[in-house]
Amino acid sequence: MLLPLLTVLPVFALIFSGWLARRLNMLGAAATSELNRFVVYLGLPALLFDVTATAKPEEIWQPGFILAFGIPALLVFGVTVALRRLSGRPLADSAIDGLATGYANTGYMGFPLALAVFGHQGLALTLIASIVTICLLFAVGIAVLETGLQDGSRGAALVGKVVVKLMRNPIVVAPALGAFFPITGVALPDVAAQYLKLLGGAASPCALVALGLFLAADHGRAPRGQNATAAVFIAAKLLVQPVLTYILAVWVLRLEPLTAHCAVLIAALPTGTGPFMLAEFYNREAALTARVVLVSTIVSLLTVTLYLGLIR
Repeated sequence: MLLPLLTVLPVFALIFSGWLARRLNMLGAAATSELNRFVVYLGLPALLFDVTATAKPEEIWQPGFILAFGIPALLVFGVTVALRRLSGRPLADSAIDGLATGYANTGYMGFPLALAVFGHQGLALTLIASIVTICLLFAVGIAVLETGLQDGSRGAALVGKVVVKLMRNPIVVAPALGAFFPITGVALPDVAAQYLKLLGGAASPCALVALGLFLAADHGRAPRGQNATAAVFIAAKLLVQPVLTYILAVWVLRLEPLTAHCAVLIAALPTGTGPFMLAEFYNREAALTARVVLVSTIVSLLTVTLYLGLIR
């Protein structure tokens, strides 16, 4: 229990810092949106560019791990989107709900946990999981979200509008541009690398502070059924996704134990701040996503600890 608790304490500290800053009026009502805009337009694109530009192809090309981790994440995302659409929820909001059930907190929790449990090999695998989560799953979520916002367009016109929107989205463009370096073998200049690390390093802390700012605001009573919906999302993230990952990694793909357990551990991590960031940025319903991020982080202390106990 101590290891997950020590890992997650900085996450809660950053969320609490944002909450306290808003409660004490150190930051105003517009701070959530403005801080979130910084993450979307500067911090996260720099982080994504840096991750892809400095990735070593021989380290990240592990198809077994990619399939074991990526397929369950995309499956949980897709099923959630489909079920939410069947319940009458708009496609744009359904896309955010899908990310809430499939988007793991690989950055703040994944790297320190993997290093402590699996050593250096765990770090390499967590980097792969981060690329799959942020560059693939997140991009798919944004594409579905943008599709839902293009009311009235169909066929080629719809595809054209969505493509244009995606090409203007820095979160999608940044990793695509960063991939130029590992593909060509060109080294990223040291000055550029330092700049990207400084700017990209602010993305996760700012997103967590923005979450705290949002939670401190008065949003009124939660809509009827929101708590039950949040509970289902949290169960999908913390139980369904890691179980599917275990089945695929151990029984189907028969990966070596360290690789399989690392995939399951990362899949069992709570929801990251990405879905909340998108909900707030696109002016969608952010309260549900914020609740899932916060509560799943708390509950994951128990579920992650139980899994670590089993594999040890």
